[in-house]
Amino acid sequence: MQTAAFKPRIWASGDLNAFFGLFTNILLNVLVLTGLSLGVVNIPAETVFGRILPALGIALPLGNIFYSWLAYQMSKKEGRDTVTSLPYGPSVPHMFIVVFLVMLPTYLKTNDPILAWKLGLVWALIIGIIILMGAFVGPTIRKYTPRAAMLGTLAGVSITFISMRPAFQMFEFPWIALICFAIIMLSWMAGVRMPFGMPGGLAVVIVGTGLAWGAVLMGKSDLMSVTAVGEAFQQFSLRLPSFSGDAVSISLGELWPLLVTAIPLGIYNFTEAINNVESASAAGDDYNLRKVLLADGSGAIVGAFLGSPFPPAVYIGHPGWKAVGGRIGYSLVSGLAIALVCFLGLTALLLAVVPLVAILPILLFIGLVIGAQAFQVTPRKHAPAIVLALIPNIAEWAKGQVDGAIGAAGASVEAIGQATLSASNVLYVGLERLGGGAVLAGLMLGAIAVFAIERRYNWAAVYSGIAVALTFFGFIHGAQLAVNATPTVTLGYAMMTVVFALMARKQKEPLDWTPVDDDEAH
Repeated sequence: MQTAAFKPRIWASGDLNAFFGLFTNILLNVLVLTGLSLGVVNIPAETVFGRILPALGIALPLGNIFYSWLAYQMSKKEGRDTVTSLPYGPSVPHMFIVVFLVMLPTYLKTNDPILAWKLGLVWALIIGIIILMGAFVGPTIRKYTPRAAMLGTLAGVSITFISMRPAFQMFEFPWIALICFAIIMLSWMAGVRMPFGMPGGLAVVIVGTGLAWGAVLMGKSDLMSVTAVGEAFQQFSLRLPSFSGDAVSISLGELWPLLVTAIPLGIYNFTEAINNVESASAAGDDYNLRKVLLADGSGAIVGAFLGSPFPPAVYIGHPGWKAVGGRIGYSLVSGLAIALVCFLGLTALLLAVVPLVAILPILLFIGLVIGAQAFQVTPRKHAPAIVLALIPNIAEWAKGQVDGAIGAAGASVEAIGQATLSASNVLYVGLERLGGGAVLAGLMLGAIAVFAIERRYNWAAVYSGIAVALTFFGFIHGAQLAVNATPTVTLGYAMMTVVFALMARKQKEPLDWTPVDDDEAH
């Protein structure tokens, strides 16, 4: 233990490496949400570059500054310089949910992109309020839920929604992607020093960009466009955020449909935050969950009132940035750099200059680290529970692929019929039910499995009973929020509860109500 006079360093040598990784990760998501706003919802460019991005330019660095401050305080209190800040950025699942379930349907119905944007702001505001409410129950959930369940469902998110898509996109341009991924493996996995001490993330961006533009100049590829770079310069100007009441400007009649997705997604957000804080704790940095949830909820609310329908959140990936040497400064500088990008309208230029395929290997690496952590920091006998917690997210991902393929063919599941899909070995009903509320569903199934493995049948009965309630109200195993939308699943969990309750009753030893993991783990 260091002395009381220990003064943490704001910037360590590994922070540069982690900065390029986290910054490109956040930047990629900012580029995606910019493209979705412009190309899918048709929100005017002046609104995207003048309201949405400047709002993110405030909400994101505020969160990064706060989490850097938490890391500084922890480092000072514990007298060690190995504390890593929590990463923070726009929530990836929420980006697609607010676009495709809130803003796009409104736009298609009314042909009014501004109304669609305003409804997105209200949706983000509701998300923030729900997360703030979750701050008061989150610590209790974390205390009594097995680590294997929390990290298992987080691994499911990382493998499916963080690793798979980048991996598939990489193989569309493997001649660039595999070289970039080799650099990531050498630098971040094997610890090989890059030429001139260059950070691995920066080396990937330079090499990937050089290869892409080299092929274009030689006439061998059309991956990049000189014309697009010229057009992107038109968005370069200083745009500062402004407060408005757009987030509270819609009628109560328009509010109710938003709750259908906002309530479960708000619950998802604070559940994922719990898992990410647990992941950081497993890596050695035990943060105060209530402070994290309060910061996440506040970030969503501030962003909504400034003009952003994209709620920010603590990112998955703390162990990955810690592994590459990130400490306090990487998150702080990432937030400030993103603020400059948003204020100056540089997203269009960066999107035109840096090929997406050069950034994808970084996302794949983060997904691999988080997936591996679930098995590395939990008891070996809990491995089956981790795999079980993975499966709902795999089901949700697979359902998305099926829906996308059917939609691209100009059809729908209703038109084709579930019986026809089943006859073709597409188990759509099972995918839809198992994948509904995947993060919460994986958490419940993983926890039940851990308690069964430990013969803590009383706790298994409790979590099965919770699963009954969550299923009954449509938070898990349903296509939408509705009362008893999947009665057979509700019945199944109810019967499971009875079985575990009877097993607990038959146990001769006194019932143990303490957390299944050691107190030190929490």
